[in-house]
Amino acid sequence: MDTILLPFSRRFIALTICTVLAVLFASVAITDMDSDLFGLVLTLALVFTALMLLGLWDLVQKNHAVLRNYPISAHLRFLLEEIRPEMRQYFFESEKDGKPFSRDTRALIYQRAKMVLDKRPFGTQKDVYDNGYEWMHHSVAPRPHAEEHFRISIGGPDCARPYSASVFNISAMSFGALSPNAIRALNAGANKGGFAHDTGEGGVSPYHRENGGDLIWEVGSGYFGCRTRDGRFDPEAFARVASEDQIKMVELKISQGAKPGHGGVLPAAKVSEEISQIRGVSMDEDCVSPPYHKAFSTPIEMMRFIAEMRRLSGGKPAGFKLCIGHPWEFLAICKAMLATGITPDFIVVDGKEGGTGAAPLEFMDHLGMPMRDGINFVHNALIGVGLRDKIKLGASGKIATAFDMARAMALGADWCNSARGFMFALGCIQSLSCHTDRCPTGVTTQEPNRYRALVVPDKAERVYNYHRATLHALAELIAAAGLDHPQDIRPYHFSQRVSPSDVVSFAQLYPMLRSGELLQGTDDPRFKQAWAMARAESFAPVA
Repeated sequence: MDTILLPFSRRFIALTICTVLAVLFASVAITDMDSDLFGLVLTLALVFTALMLLGLWDLVQKNHAVLRNYPISAHLRFLLEEIRPEMRQYFFESEKDGKPFSRDTRALIYQRAKMVLDKRPFGTQKDVYDNGYEWMHHSVAPRPHAEEHFRISIGGPDCARPYSASVFNISAMSFGALSPNAIRALNAGANKGGFAHDTGEGGVSPYHRENGGDLIWEVGSGYFGCRTRDGRFDPEAFARVASEDQIKMVELKISQGAKPGHGGVLPAAKVSEEISQIRGVSMDEDCVSPPYHKAFSTPIEMMRFIAEMRRLSGGKPAGFKLCIGHPWEFLAICKAMLATGITPDFIVVDGKEGGTGAAPLEFMDHLGMPMRDGINFVHNALIGVGLRDKIKLGASGKIATAFDMARAMALGADWCNSARGFMFALGCIQSLSCHTDRCPTGVTTQEPNRYRALVVPDKAERVYNYHRATLHALAELIAAAGLDHPQDIRPYHFSQRVSPSDVVSFAQLYPMLRSGELLQGTDDPRFKQAWAMARAESFAPVA
C-alpha cells in the first residue's frame, strides 16, 4: 500500500502533478488541434513534459540524493542556495554586518570614490561598551588640518634612488587575478593621485605600463617576468624590467597573508599567449608559482638576494613582503641583517586577514599572524636589533578607512596598502565570485564581454577620489589628536575595551622593546625564546 501511495506523497507529488498535466495537455492538443487555444495548450504540454522528463532523470541520476528523493521540487533548494549570498546581502544584512567588509564600510568607500556625501546621522551604530571596541584619543588642543598629501621617503643607507611614497597605496594584485581594465583604471588613478601601484607577482603587464602610474614590482617565487625556462631567477631579465623609470621599488614576495606557504598553479589550458609573454612561461605547460624560493634557502642568502635586486634595479629601494609565521624565522632574518650588514629598504607585513582571489579555507581562516600583531612584532624586532631607523614598514590586511590606517601606524607602520578598498572604488560589490571568472562588475575576470563594463576613465577617477578622500579623513583624525603627521601616532593614542568595565591602552596591549634590547638580552616572553631559537644561517630553529 505504501508503494502505491508513494506518487502522492510530498516527496513525489511534484513529479506526479507534472506527469498528469503533461498527459492531460498533450491529449487536449492532439484531440483539438483546430482550437483557438491550441498554441497555448501545446506550449503547456511541452513545458510539463519537460518537467516530467526532468523528474524522471532526477530519479535515476546518482549524484544528488536529495533529487532522487524529491524529484523536481528539490531543484528549488539548489536555486535558493545559489542566490543565498545575494538575498542575505540585499535583504538581511545590517549596516555593520557583512564579511569580510561590512555594508557600512563598503558604502563609505563607494561614497568617497564618487565624491558624494559620506557623513552618517544620529550617532554610531557600534556598541561602544562591547568587548573589543577601539577608539582613538582626541586632543583638547587640536591642530589645524595638516597637509593631506602625507609622504615618506623609502630608501636606506645603501639605496641610491630613494622613493617618496604616499602613505596610502594600492596593494599587490596581479594581472590575471584582475582584468585588463581594472589594472588600467588602478594605474591611471595612481598616476593622477601620485601614489604607488603594486603589480602583484604576476609580472609587469602592458596594462600596468599604459597610464604611467608609479609601480612597485613584486617578484614572487615564480619569478614571473624575470625567469629562466626552468623557472629560476634570471638576473638579466630582472635588470631590464627593473630599470624602467616607471618602476620605483622592487619587492620580494615571501608569503601572502590569505594563503602563506601556499603556491599556485595556472593550468596550461588557461595560459594565453598574452599571459605567456608577460610571465615568461610556455603556453604548453602549467604556470607554477611554488610555495618556496629557488634563489635562496637561508636568511643570509635572502639578504644577499635582496642586495642583488637593489643593485640590478640601479639602486632603487628593495625590500620584501611576508605574513609572519614562526617568529624565530623573522628573527633569523634580523640576525642575517646584522651578520651581513645588508638591510632591506622596506618590509611589507601582510596580515592573515588579507584578501586573495582564491585560497583553501584552512589557510584563509587559520594560518598566519593577523596584521596588527604582525606589524607590531616586526616593528619591535627591528627596534630590538637597532635597525628600525634604516627600514620602512608597510602594512596590508583589511585596511580601508583612515581609522584602519591610523591604527596600523600606531602599531609601527610607516605606510599602508589596500587591495580590496581600491577594488570597491572600482565598483566591486563583494559578490565573492573572484575565483569563478564571473565577476559581475568586470574587476576580477578575463572575459572581455564582462570587463568591458568597467569603464576605465570613470573608474580611474573613482580610484583617485577614494585615495584623496581617505587621506583627507586621515588628516582630520591626525589634527583632532593634536598631531601634525601620521608618523607622530603612538600606541598610547588608542584604547580598547577588554570587558564592560575595563579599558586598556594599545601601549599596554602592545608593549614596546627598548632600542637594542634583543642584542642586550631580553626577558620579554614574546621574543626571549624565539630569539634564542633564531640563527642567521638557517630558517630552521636551533634545536
